[in-house]
Amino acid sequence: MPKPQYVGVEQARNRLPALLVDATKGRSTVITRHGKSVAAIVPVDQLMSSGSQLTLLSVAGSGKGLWGASSKGTVRQLRNEWSR
Repeated sequence: MPKPQYVGVEQARNRLPALLVDATKGRSTVITRHGKSVAAIVPVDQLMSSGSQLTLLSVAGSGKGLWGASSKGTVRQLRNEWSR
């Protein structure tokens, strides 16, 4: 499987038809915002292959830092916002 290409949100928006053609040829594209991966365009056969579950290993660590230094503290803060 070829390595995915990485493109920013604006570039993805402007090149969507070409990125879809790439997907039909088996190439995945990771869309980034401010240097962080936020979404992916993948060939549909990769999603549907052999009816088995997909592994999350390929995205391991991609959410690193999204919750700040302490995910526990961030969740607590978010809960407190809702209980006010």
